[in-house]
Amino acid sequence: MTLKEQIGQRLMTGFHGTELTDDYRRVVREHKIANVILFRENIESCAQLRRICGEIQKLVREETGHGALIAIDQEGGIVSRLPADGVNVPGAMAIAATGDPANAYKAGLLTGRQLRALGVNFDFAPVADVNTSAANPVIGARSYGDDPAEAGRYACEMARGLEDGGVLSAAKHFPGHGDTDVDSHLALPKVDKSREELEKAELVPFRMAVAAGIPAIMTTHILFPQIEPEYLPATMSRRILTGLLRGEMGFDGLIVSDCMEMLAIKNHFGTVNGTVTAMGAGVDVVLISHDTLLGGEAAEAAAQAVADGRLDAAEMERSAARVMEYKKKWVDGKKAWGDQMPAAGEGTQAGQKMPKSGEEAAQDREPAAFDFAAARAESLAMLQKTITEVHRPADGTVDYGKTPLCIGCRSYRSSLVGNVDGDRSNLFGAVMAELLGGEAADMTVDPDEERIAALVKQAKGHTAAVIGLCEGHRHPGQQKLVRALAEAGVPVIAVSLRAPYDLAGLPDTVWSLAAFEYSEDSVRAAAKCIKKEAAASGRLPVKLS
Repeated sequence: MTLKEQIGQRLMTGFHGTELTDDYRRVVREHKIANVILFRENIESCAQLRRICGEIQKLVREETGHGALIAIDQEGGIVSRLPADGVNVPGAMAIAATGDPANAYKAGLLTGRQLRALGVNFDFAPVADVNTSAANPVIGARSYGDDPAEAGRYACEMARGLEDGGVLSAAKHFPGHGDTDVDSHLALPKVDKSREELEKAELVPFRMAVAAGIPAIMTTHILFPQIEPEYLPATMSRRILTGLLRGEMGFDGLIVSDCMEMLAIKNHFGTVNGTVTAMGAGVDVVLISHDTLLGGEAAEAAAQAVADGRLDAAEMERSAARVMEYKKKWVDGKKAWGDQMPAAGEGTQAGQKMPKSGEEAAQDREPAAFDFAAARAESLAMLQKTITEVHRPADGTVDYGKTPLCIGCRSYRSSLVGNVDGDRSNLFGAVMAELLGGEAADMTVDPDEERIAALVKQAKGHTAAVIGLCEGHRHPGQQKLVRALAEAGVPVIAVSLRAPYDLAGLPDTVWSLAAFEYSEDSVRAAAKCIKKEAAASGRLPVKLS
């Protein structure tokens, strides 16, 4: 390959809209950028997704001679890019709440088979972050929990399922984004922990994933000053990526960056400069997810860096060759890489390589008809098992009665990585009122004293208050409302709709349940538990105190 072609294999870009743009065609043609990431804005239906993936592959093959890595952030739960006619599985913390790692495998297998059938070959999942900070604004319910070994166990099973389903997986965000109170989409976080501390928590799931044969790992834009003394986030740190991840941990797969347009990089280092530095640090595939032409600028800057000696030409060639090896097996070959994946139902212990699953599993990875109805039923059955009773009052569960007041806020995007949903209505209130036979009431995301007083007054005319909390631990007005309702003698049922930290410290008289996403399916699953049509059989994957 020429230098331009090598650089193109190491870049991944995106485009706006549901059709290939002129700018996207231009960077593929002129700069040989050979990989793409898709977001919800690029997808309107499963049929359209399959069509556009075919168009991407045709264009990239014509211009580069090889297929494209087509990636997506299909974690499940609050980070799901598939359209309404697709099947979005429960998210990580929800799956962990079932208490059964086999559900992580099933979620991965279902997702992998679906993506493969639709033309996507790379899923940026699972999240391997250990969510040890309740204040974390960007990970939260995307994590399998706060126990490092459990997080690693579930992450490995999700990855195994994805690969058995026919797509590449990537554990993220190395070396760990779970103990921050800053979103790297908006600023540059810092985790000021020693190597010893990181080894006890953050690094545990990644070591497990490496030992199990994970094909890719995504980096994070976070400063770790005790292991990288220079002012460089992990994505741009050779000490962390080449020294720690490759050298000490023995990872020989693809290193992929998080998006270099995130403000942690853009505002502090610049996207183009950050891209060149990340390549020098050891990143194989660098993401510039939104500004298509910026990918071309980065390609030119990387070529100049090789000419100037700032990037090593031999390393450039080796990294491009690594990308090509994965493409040969996952994209260009008839059989996907990863025949060593175990068959459905087999477990993987920490440190154990994933064994071969045979020709039958390899055939499963070929594009084939995907049974959306069966997959949807399987996903909903898993979702029902995620609902968790967090606190039951001494007198037992709360009877919602004949006329409950169902209080909720609008569905909103709490982080830039979350889904961009068109529905901004009070989904919780409307669905709960329909299912419980009550009345819906709106609260703001962070209700003030006046709104709290009005809702308490309204609730006194009802048999109970059923309230949906959405990031209530970050918007204290929601928890103030629950306390005010309880103090006024109103029977209260509280349901958390993302991370369950919202339920910490509520009055003992409140019956509290944890769901792990704000979706209609999740609200319906919680309603079944409230109506005693299903047991809230989940268990908390995190400590609330």
